[in-house]
Amino acid sequence: MACFILNLRCSDTLWRSSKLPTATICALLATVQPKSKKTLAKSGVKNIVVVEGVRIPFLQSGTSYADLMPHDLARAALQGLLNRTSVPRDVVDYIVYGTVIQEVKTSNVAREAALGAGFSDKTPAHTVTMACISSNQAMTTGVGMIAAGQCDVVVAGGVELMSDVPIRHSRKMRKTMLTLNRAKTLGQKLSLISKIRPDYFAPELPAVAEFSTSETMGHSADRLAAAFGISRLEQDEYALRSHTLAKKAQDGGLLLDVVPFKVPGKDTVTKDNGIRPSSMEQMGKLKPAFVKPYGTVTAANSSFLTDGASAVLLMSEEKALAMGYKPKAYLRDFVYVSQDPKDQLLLGPTYATPKVLEKAGLTMADIDVFEFHEAFAGQILANLKAMDSDWFAQNCMGRKSKVGAPPLEKFNNWGGSLSLGHPFAATGCRLVITAAHRLKKEGGQYGLVAACAAGGQGHAMIVELYPQ
Repeated sequence: MACFILNLRCSDTLWRSSKLPTATICALLATVQPKSKKTLAKSGVKNIVVVEGVRIPFLQSGTSYADLMPHDLARAALQGLLNRTSVPRDVVDYIVYGTVIQEVKTSNVAREAALGAGFSDKTPAHTVTMACISSNQAMTTGVGMIAAGQCDVVVAGGVELMSDVPIRHSRKMRKTMLTLNRAKTLGQKLSLISKIRPDYFAPELPAVAEFSTSETMGHSADRLAAAFGISRLEQDEYALRSHTLAKKAQDGGLLLDVVPFKVPGKDTVTKDNGIRPSSMEQMGKLKPAFVKPYGTVTAANSSFLTDGASAVLLMSEEKALAMGYKPKAYLRDFVYVSQDPKDQLLLGPTYATPKVLEKAGLTMADIDVFEFHEAFAGQILANLKAMDSDWFAQNCMGRKSKVGAPPLEKFNNWGGSLSLGHPFAATGCRLVITAAHRLKKEGGQYGLVAACAAGGQGHAMIVELYPQ
């Protein structure tokens, strides 16, 4: 405002004292009027853009995608991206996909999905894994390839199928079966079989738990909420907000990244099926899901197991313009962080946000749109409290002062993982493309994407709207 007043004063003085023609004065005034925020382009560094991003509908596990395999979902996302952009398959230099729960038959799911989607067998593809920020890692891997001049066009994405996760035999049974496979005589085989005991048949079930601490993420979220004094009421209120905003965005046609998917042998899926605004009364009836009987994390204020896939088309700005595309956004500075996987497991956004802002030369006030991954309502609220705490900044992060909490009126305004769903490796792409769409819709310039991940890791990235 002070700068604007100064400009007005200068222009008034110029108008009254100058004998220049009116047209000349107007031209001079145009150079001193307030401009939009600075761009984050850096000298000597390629501008990398998101041309388009899509995702198939995110569905609760055990529903319409239950009979498919992960590469089927990833293939559908890739085909949706191809259909929307009409990008020639042979123009794509590289494909990177993220996944968390790997299907052993398609361990490099990026390659299998690419071949299934009709990409050339000459197009390399590899798969990355970094828990809930796997597609973030896929995107930044693509950014690095383009920035290094190795590629001009990269497709990045993520996929998760929680409807069919690998369930293993016990270690004892696996060892016996492998030894049995090497047995040469009937006697050797019968001897091995005779040693099998009933407990050998107990399966090893997968769990969303930390290997280093053996603690489930939900249990950790409950402890985190308690440590920051987040009440059950606050968590339920935030979860209701997420579902309400998601429903409004869905009904308003704002979820432009969703592409329909014709499920083989079933109907075409056109929208996310986990958006279910409830009431505080109904949510209050649910029992704690992890810390019983006094915990505050429930099924209603947690993200649900989800099937889904996403994909984004990344290019150098020069390449995108040469091909006639109008990019949606620039991908700017990003950071990855790691901290204590026991007591700070879900605080990645708190640690990553100030780092990425400093790297970009921005402040919280410069950010127009925030898109944070919602693992649990308690996790989000704990991060907001931590970010707004000088004590936490000084004693836990070694910083002089807090970075500040994002204002809720800018925060996850079209819902989040609590309501839209959270296919572990696919969420990162959703966050980025949602930030780009919101920036355009809301007239902003900078978006900040952030997420926590298993292992006590986290990520943040600045997204800048492409000039309209």
